[in-house]
Amino acid sequence: MSATTTPQNKTTDVESEDEPPLPYDECFDLLSSHRRRYALHYLKHHNTTVELGDLAEQIAAWENGVPITDVSYDQRKRVYTSLQQVHLPRMDDVGVVEFDDREGTVELGPAADNLDIYLEVVHSQDIPWSVFYPGLAAVNLLVVGAYVIGVPGSSAIPAIGIAVFVVTSFLVASLAHLYVSRAEMRLGKGEVPPELNRTS
Repeated sequence: MSATTTPQNKTTDVESEDEPPLPYDECFDLLSSHRRRYALHYLKHHNTTVELGDLAEQIAAWENGVPITDVSYDQRKRVYTSLQQVHLPRMDDVGVVEFDDREGTVELGPAADNLDIYLEVVHSQDIPWSVFYPGLAAVNLLVVGAYVIGVPGSSAIPAIGIAVFVVTSFLVASLAHLYVSRAEMRLGKGEVPPELNRTS
C-alpha cells in the first residue's frame, strides 16, 4: 500500500514544480503598487508567517518615513484596510501570498518565486544601467578608434593594452551591476525596500 502512495506523491511534486510562471503582465501589475512591493519585501525578508497588523504597521512606517513607534492609528488603519480588502486578496488569488483573513496572517505563496526579480530603482542622480552600458561602449569605441587612426600618443600603448582596457572596463561594470542587482535592489534584501534605500 505504501509503495503505491510514494509514486503518487512524487507525481504531485513534479506537477507543482512544473506549474507555469505568472505572465509578465501579471508580474508587472502586481509590482505596480508600492504597497504590494512593500508587502513582498517584508514577507521575503522575514520568510515566515506574519501578522497582518505587524505588516500593516511596518508598511505605514515606510510610507510615512517614520519609525514604527511613531505610526499613528489612522496611518496604520488605512494601510491595514487596503491590504485586507484589496492587495492581499489580489496576491492570494494568483498564489503569490497565502492570506488567511480569518486568522489575520500572511505568508509567501508558491508563486512568490515568479516575482523574485530585482527592480532597477534609480536614484535621481544616478545613471540607469540601460544608459550606462551604451555610454561605456561609446567610450571604448573612441579609445579603439583613436588607436586605429593613429591619434598622436596612442601608438605608445600596445594593442594588447587596448584590448585589456576594453575587456576590463566591461568586466568591472558587469560585476558592479551584478552586485547592485542581487545584493541591493532585490525585494527581501536589507531592512527596507530597495526604492526607499535609494531615496535617502
